Amino acid sequence: MFSSSMDSARDTSGVAGTVLIPTRFVWPYGGRSVYLSGSFTRWSELLQMSPVEGCPTVFQVIHSLAPGYHQYKFYVDGEWRHDEHQPYISGEIGIVNTILLATDLNFVPVLNPDIASGSNMDVDNEGFRRVVRLTDGTLSEVLPRISDVDVQTSRQRISAFLSMRTAYELLPESGKVVALDVDLPVKQAFHILHEQGIPMAPLWDFCKGQFVGVLSALDFILILREIGSHGSNLTEEELETHTISAWKEGKSYLNRQNNGPGAVFPRRFIHAGPYDNLKDIAVKILQNEVSTVPVIHSSSEDGSFPQLLHLASLSGILKCICRYFRHCSSSLPILQLPICAIPVGTWLPKIGESNRRPLAMLRPSASVTSALNLLVQAQVSSIPIVDDNDSLLDIYCRSDITALAKDRAYTHINLDEMTVQQALQLGQDSYNPYELRSQRCQMCLRSDSLHKVMERLANPGVRRLIIVEAGSKRVEGVVSLSDIFKFFLC
Repeated sequence: MFSSSMDSARDTSGVAGTVLIPTRFVWPYGGRSVYLSGSFTRWSELLQMSPVEGCPTVFQVIHSLAPGYHQYKFYVDGEWRHDEHQPYISGEIGIVNTILLATDLNFVPVLNPDIASGSNMDVDNEGFRRVVRLTDGTLSEVLPRISDVDVQTSRQRISAFLSMRTAYELLPESGKVVALDVDLPVKQAFHILHEQGIPMAPLWDFCKGQFVGVLSALDFILILREIGSHGSNLTEEELETHTISAWKEGKSYLNRQNNGPGAVFPRRFIHAGPYDNLKDIAVKILQNEVSTVPVIHSSSEDGSFPQLLHLASLSGILKCICRYFRHCSSSLPILQLPICAIPVGTWLPKIGESNRRPLAMLRPSASVTSALNLLVQAQVSSIPIVDDNDSLLDIYCRSDITALAKDRAYTHINLDEMTVQQALQLGQDSYNPYELRSQRCQMCLRSDSLHKVMERLANPGVRRLIIVEAGSKRVEGVVSLSDIFKFFLC
């Protein structure tokens, strides 16, 4: 018979009254009989591990340890084994895993006990590959740490890489870029954005012979809010003939009249040249809070006859980073850290300890008007749609609003009465009903490594990942492309 875990831990510590930390050890690689032994049992006892319910290949045991440094090893089907995915060293008895329990019991909850049962989400159970500890009944992870020097080195390497690459490396071998004339009616312009499946387009002024700005889904949101407001000078009928240039002038006037929260102020046309380095372009996108920057080239000195080459985005720049560091990620230790261990993303207050702003979420029964107001006031590009348990159902993005431009849907619906769920269904019925939505509503776990998150964000059409709790799909946070670049460059 084995001694109780509490007695074993007290004997190991050799100090009466030592605070003991119940620690959960996991062997996730299967076997018929699995045992645990370590320095905390003086290597003289084997602690039997039991399979996790619903996941027979994962074995676990909880054993109370005194704070400090410990070594351990697994005895699997008659053979001594160590977990290669956990910290290990070569000692007197061969290769052993190690664990350091600090005397400070403050920790960040990470995993849910139901994680072992599996899930149909696009997430995995890598969290099981870390040694975790159980305190006050809450399952938690002992987070890996790297030095501040390694963090700074990783940032410097990525910054140096981007400084040596130019916008030319973003140009595809073939493709198209849509530009709109400023004299085009607004209604027709947004219909084009919807049909082309693009969130924005550069604006061309024929009289000036140059690009003068961009039209985005945010403009359509502001137009719909203006139409729905009392005392508006813009009617649905006028929208039929209202040109883009007239709207831009009207928006400038509205901004001068309203300096309150959510106001969008006019700004100069943000663009880049083909010889600009990727770091400068990324910083330009972040500082101006835009999603893309047109790459424009002119062979003449006065800038006449400009050519629109590409729309540079953080997604394309991140793809360059992932492609370069994919086979040498070990040179950037920070890429192996779980995203919950670094200051990136927006988290629910009960989980994130350094929130700058709350995480905006809505129920599917919320009105489209409330969704549009929240997108503008919270200055976000998307809102998770959750049920009463805060489990993820869908996501509502700025670009979804362009679906209302199809067949002039905005003229015969009441945005105060239309729910977000109905609006999302309208968008699904318009085109690509399932492929596009499944591509956008991407999820990850808080235990996923930064490298894995970056790889997913580099995929076309993915601008953010919703961080969910495995099993329940309860929303824990959001990590976006801009979050990643702010962490590396700002």
